[in-house]
Amino acid sequence: MAAYHFTAAPEAADALAEMRGRHADAGAEKADIIIALGGDGFMLQTLHAFLKLGKPIYGMNLGSVGFLMNEYRADDLPARLDAAEAARIHPLRMQAHTAKGMTEALAFNEVSLLRQARQAAKIGIAVDGKPRIKELICDGVLVSTPAGSTAYNLSAHGPILPIDAALLALTPISAFRPRRWRGALLPHRAKVRFEILESAKRPVSAVADDFEVRDVSAVDVAEDRSIAMTMLYDAGHSLDERILAEQFTD
Repeated sequence: MAAYHFTAAPEAADALAEMRGRHADAGAEKADIIIALGGDGFMLQTLHAFLKLGKPIYGMNLGSVGFLMNEYRADDLPARLDAAEAARIHPLRMQAHTAKGMTEALAFNEVSLLRQARQAAKIGIAVDGKPRIKELICDGVLVSTPAGSTAYNLSAHGPILPIDAALLALTPISAFRPRRWRGALLPHRAKVRFEILESAKRPVSAVADDFEVRDVSAVDVAEDRSIAMTMLYDAGHSLDERILAEQFTD
């Protein structure tokens, strides 16, 4: 039988107490599986928090949407985990450059660049060292993983990517010029560089999941295949199936 460690968002304290009352908590170091109680945002926090341990994570939804989570039930946990289906994901590595130096961060959903002030951002985009867009005038732009393609990327009218697709989505946010550009699908090996134009007048922040760097001058984004995390889903409700079903909803 697998050993578990339970972690929860602050608002899930009652559920945490219930789960620990029913199942022994072996602690993070000794556990085979991390059980996360909360919403999608907490799942992202859990992926980052347990990155070094690399343990599989099984989430139970106590938030609003719960796209990345399983249904919350305190019973039948061993049976559900025995039958669970795994989704293996790789993060993006963001290198954000400012006047103070370079800051690195990882993102399992997306890296997004967002205007900080009332004026639209002006951003140049290069892929694998080749300029692709000289000047994108926009509210922002993002690079999404397949796992994150149904999150902010979808809200910005980006494409939904199958979880095992060797692709990244490059999606503009409220683009003004080029008006007809709707983004691009990139091979997962692609290295994207964003140059912030007129950065003093049109400041831009860079966000990797929930980690923000303000007043960036340039941002490099690439998938880091050396890092992988595993998320577990109830049989018949895999992340593959959820992403596919999302393409047929209203």
